[in-house]
Amino acid sequence: MDPRLDRSKGVNEAIAEPMPALTQAGKAETFEALYRRTLPRVYAYVAALLHDRATAEDVTALTYERAYRKRRGFSALRGTREAWIFGIARNAALDELRRRKRQAKLEVEPGDLAAPAIDDLADLTVKRETVRAALATLDARERELVALKFMAGLSNSEIARVIGVSESNVGTRLHRTVNKLREACDGRA
Repeated sequence: MDPRLDRSKGVNEAIAEPMPALTQAGKAETFEALYRRTLPRVYAYVAALLHDRATAEDVTALTYERAYRKRRGFSALRGTREAWIFGIARNAALDELRRRKRQAKLEVEPGDLAAPAIDDLADLTVKRETVRAALATLDARERELVALKFMAGLSNSEIARVIGVSESNVGTRLHRTVNKLREACDGRA
């Protein structure tokens, strides 16, 4: 028998293998179900941190690869599956940002090719630029909080587990950050 065929044996069964912890309904959730449920939010979070869609796709894939390899190490006592996945995504994105710092920076940020024409949606474009400019006034920690809360849709307790602070600290930081964003948007409107 060809030894190369042995390597892929059982892959489908491994993907359908239940995760160690139980879902809210008390039934085990497969890794595939976790992947399908969290992928859009993980990608949105990573894209918000990296500001590069192609790299965000790569980092998101790396996140799920790492999660799959470490799936047996998941412990419900340390938090939810979402917090676990977002913690892995955060680490992968931070690794990418550190790697970028070692490389030369672009003179100009590339334009968004998928964005609608300015003539068609001028009002939307102005609002989008106002929010983008307001987000640019935030420091990296504040932008990460916004991404975890509004793009990833995590609760304050899940955010606390991801970034390693108390839940009340997350609430306070989010409140201050949203007020700062609101003031920045009002100042530009």
